Amino acid sequence: MTTTEQALWGRRFHPAPGGASRLICLPHAGGSAPFFLPVSQKLSARFDVVSVQYPGRQDRRHEPCVIDLVELARGVFEALGPWDGPPVALFGHSMGASLGFELARLMEKAGAPPAHLFVSGRKAPSMPRDERVHLLNDEGLLADVRRLGGADPRVLGDPELLRMALPAIRADYRAAETYVYRPGPPLACPITVFTGDDDPKVTVDEARAWSAHTSGAFELNVFRGGHFFLAQHQAAILEKISAYLSLA
Repeated sequence: MTTTEQALWGRRFHPAPGGASRLICLPHAGGSAPFFLPVSQKLSARFDVVSVQYPGRQDRRHEPCVIDLVELARGVFEALGPWDGPPVALFGHSMGASLGFELARLMEKAGAPPAHLFVSGRKAPSMPRDERVHLLNDEGLLADVRRLGGADPRVLGDPELLRMALPAIRADYRAAETYVYRPGPPLACPITVFTGDDDPKVTVDEARAWSAHTSGAFELNVFRGGHFFLAQHQAAILEKISAYLSLA
């Protein structure tokens, strides 16, 4: 892809040291690149933090949304390569966790495995799911968004902004809920999982099941909170990520 296309997909909010390890951040369903602005603010002095902007939202709202998670992973893979530079780690929340898993698979297939996969707020890929929120009407879809928290209240409270955001939210929910895990060998990279003890989308046991998807090291971290527990425990989570990136 061209440099312009790469910039559409990957946002660097702060400059990073030359040759620094890269952390690619993958937002949740309905999310956008600025969700990870706090991560960039905290870590960019030492690491190259790149936040992915999916098609169909904000400045990419005129592009069609991608409703297939594997296809979306290919888009990220093609846009943010080449992968033969400094170590690359992946950090995905909710839908972004499943996306990170598929992206890691592509990287390993290309001979450039990620240094680490950090996932939060998501069941392991192989765990059964029966999610159909994307089939509900707008009111039902937004009720789930509000129930989980994490959405920008300015968007939820502004009818015009909400009208523009709804197609991306629905498309992301569809991509996340229709994702089908394809059995295959476990990843070689370590996996670190973050989860909330009161997350309505994933139990602690379902989060622990990520251990079956790596032949490397595995760590499960359980925090107090719901689906967007990250906001309450940002310092502890980023400290953990920073420690592992320093070893990459």
